[in-house]
Amino acid sequence: MSIAQASTLDTKAGPFTAIVATDGAVLASGWTASSAELVPLISPALRPKEVREKRDLGAVSTAIRTYHAGELNAIDDIPVRQSSGEFLSHAWDVLRKVPAGEPITYSDYAALAGRPAAVRAAASACARNAAALFVPCHRVLRIGGALGGFRWGLPVKRWLLEHEAS
Repeated sequence: MSIAQASTLDTKAGPFTAIVATDGAVLASGWTASSAELVPLISPALRPKEVREKRDLGAVSTAIRTYHAGELNAIDDIPVRQSSGEFLSHAWDVLRKVPAGEPITYSDYAALAGRPAAVRAAASACARNAAALFVPCHRVLRIGGALGGFRWGLPVKRWLLEHEAS
């Protein structure tokens, strides 16, 4: 892939940037004002040679604004493209099916992904997820409800969970 587009939007949880392929699939996203911070998260097989800043990414920008305004399912139909091994790719697909407002534990996530004993692998899928929000790794918690980790900071994760619970 040679060229992708990026846009940063102000949200209630902070600046949010998405990098999108020319066909509209999200390659990387997160609560940062820097597309340069996101590029290394993209699999080398998918990493664009150039990222051009754009004011609006169409359906992706609309989904980001709408989600943060309270329409939690706005992100569900946005295509995402990530590349890794079979388990991670499957685990990311599974994560997209976890409903807003219904967080699960890492153990539950491993079981949903078909490998109940692979709790660390499930946690790794969350940690290696380049498309935050669209692949909602923030919906996975430790047993007992502790937040666990989150690339974009625990205050953002807390905000997202509270936003989805209301």
